[in-house]
Amino acid sequence: MAGADVAERSDKSKKKGVRRKKRRIAIRIDMTPMVDIAFLLLIFYMVSTVFSMPQAMEINLPPIEETDDVEVKESNLLTIRVDGESRYWWNLKTPTPENLPLLLPSSPDKPDTVAYVIDTDTLRSMLLEQNRANSKLNTLILIHRNARYSDMVNILDEIDIIERSWNEYTARQKGVKVDQLSKDDKFSYRYAIGDWEERDDKIMLSAIEQARAKGEL
Repeated sequence: MAGADVAERSDKSKKKGVRRKKRRIAIRIDMTPMVDIAFLLLIFYMVSTVFSMPQAMEINLPPIEETDDVEVKESNLLTIRVDGESRYWWNLKTPTPENLPLLLPSSPDKPDTVAYVIDTDTLRSMLLEQNRANSKLNTLILIHRNARYSDMVNILDEIDIIERSWNEYTARQKGVKVDQLSKDDKFSYRYAIGDWEERDDKIMLSAIEQARAKGEL
């Protein structure tokens, strides 16, 4: 019996040691529905996405026959200068040692790593104030050759906002639409962009010294 038990145990141990190979089940994934979903999502995003429109600025230019030089009285002249550091300066009339360009304050929200950033609210307030004080005001814009292109865009944007808001306010007061305003009631901002000349460099040197003496720079 002992021999039989040994033989039986040995047979069981042999059976336990045998491993059968598992049959691998072939899996086939049909990707056709996934392709359909991908194309549907692509079409959805193409139809629903709002593409950025090209940014353009509308500038009303005078007719060719009206482009002759126009004389402007000194008392009706506001000059805005943007120097090579993109700082904004303004003055009324012709600059003199007693009437040097004044620096527009920098934005209070500018980062500490940046020396100067124009405060557009201050620029707009100044332009509005001067135009309200003088209905015949003309603005001359002078931009240094090293200034940023965006500086010119900023000024023209503010001029456009002032003109639109002014006419909208007038239309509301008269109870009509903006396009129904008469020529006398409609406000048109008078401005021109001039060339930065050598004399402007000299003017700005004196203006910068004055601003530093006041602690503005």
